[in-house]
Amino acid sequence: MKLKSSKTYSNLARAWAAECQARTRYEFVEYGLRYNGFEALAQIVDTIAYQEFNHARMLYTFIQDADQKEISNIDINAGFPFKEKWNMEENLRLLAEDELLEAEAYEEFAKVADKEGFKDVAKLFRMIGEVEIRHKNLFENLYQQFKSKQLYKKPEKKMWICPNCGYISFEEEAWDTCPLCQAEQGVCQVILPEELKCW
Repeated sequence: MKLKSSKTYSNLARAWAAECQARTRYEFVEYGLRYNGFEALAQIVDTIAYQEFNHARMLYTFIQDADQKEISNIDINAGFPFKEKWNMEENLRLLAEDELLEAEAYEEFAKVADKEGFKDVAKLFRMIGEVEIRHKNLFENLYQQFKSKQLYKKPEKKMWICPNCGYISFEEEAWDTCPLCQAEQGVCQVILPEELKCW
């Protein structure tokens, strides 16, 4: 079976569209966080958005490799989420939910690709799905920290770094305003468990 005449080809296009839309949704969330003074949190979301871009890039490459001729159009029928609004806390929860749905879709796409004999595409789907699970876990952690007001308050002393000027303090809570450069607390790095870092 040729890739262009397979269900896998359509799934590649659906996945590409989903990754493009995820990236844009994440940029909206990143904008809202930055607008509200959560610079470090916005940078994390921006990093994930860039990773979604690279997922889309790889999917697009597989689509382009399916035919030597110009591909003028691929008709796809799929639903895409439009849940995120302008509530920062709720958006983090919704991003985690979206990532789980994407991971589940990738596993289904991989099964179809395996059945149709496209092992390389199945592998790509599974690798992206694994990353989406890590994204889900990261967003769940950020949501819990944000909801419980623990982004900048910990039960034990932590190192808080101002990325603007390099000032460092060792406290249970980050400063409200950097004593050196007067940067707001939201520029401080968000402390994450090592296994959740996606960069």
